[in-house]
Amino acid sequence: MTGWQTLFYKEILRFWKVGFQTVAAPVITAVLYMLIFGHVLEEHVQVFDGVGYTAFLLPGLVMMSVLQNAFANSSSSLIQSKIMGNVVFLLLTPLSHRAWFVAYVGSSVVRGLAVGGGVMLATWWFAQTPFVAPLWILVFAVLGASLLGALGLIAGLWADKFDQMAAFQNFVIVPMTFLSGVFYSIHSLPPVWQTISHLNPFFYMIDGFRYGFFGVSDTSPWISLLVVGVALLGVSALALQLLRTGYKIRH
Repeated sequence: MTGWQTLFYKEILRFWKVGFQTVAAPVITAVLYMLIFGHVLEEHVQVFDGVGYTAFLLPGLVMMSVLQNAFANSSSSLIQSKIMGNVVFLLLTPLSHRAWFVAYVGSSVVRGLAVGGGVMLATWWFAQTPFVAPLWILVFAVLGASLLGALGLIAGLWADKFDQMAAFQNFVIVPMTFLSGVFYSIHSLPPVWQTISHLNPFFYMIDGFRYGFFGVSDTSPWISLLVVGVALLGVSALALQLLRTGYKIRH
């Protein structure tokens, strides 16, 4: 049982050694989002009764930071190892594909939660949001980070160069994140876009996470939990299968 723990520790050190880039920079970006959108729209938009726009925005920014950084952690680690050639040192170890999965996804969860916690602390003075259901907050944060960590594994295995990884992030991860209700309620969208939003699993992660703060959401948190859970199982199964077969790393 020490193999996955060693790899997990190595992955934690990998992003923590450059913490200003991997943790502090995303926090600063989220603060800028809060300053711009909160200042411009606070007096013009109200999504939930009794909840100001800045307070509504805060959980969305926290969860967006968690998801994007969980994905970046596992995907960047694998693509760097493949391009630099040091992935061979991992392949020579007796680690199973399950150990790889737990270590990479586990470290992605740690980085995602670290950045999310930093965003929460840095933006708390903008709006003191309540914590109506803290357990829902924790559940969706961990499940969301795990899902994006597993998706990052798939992207890291698939990509052969940084350009491909950048394309995956720019054309898949970023659009799905920004179209998930981070900055708005989907009820403000035209019917066709509401339907499209309900097909986006990122929407359920953010909506369920926001429910933990206000006790109000665009859809039932139980439905969100079901969708996120099924998506996590599917993505994890694919990632484990790719690791087991050594897709693009054992040749």
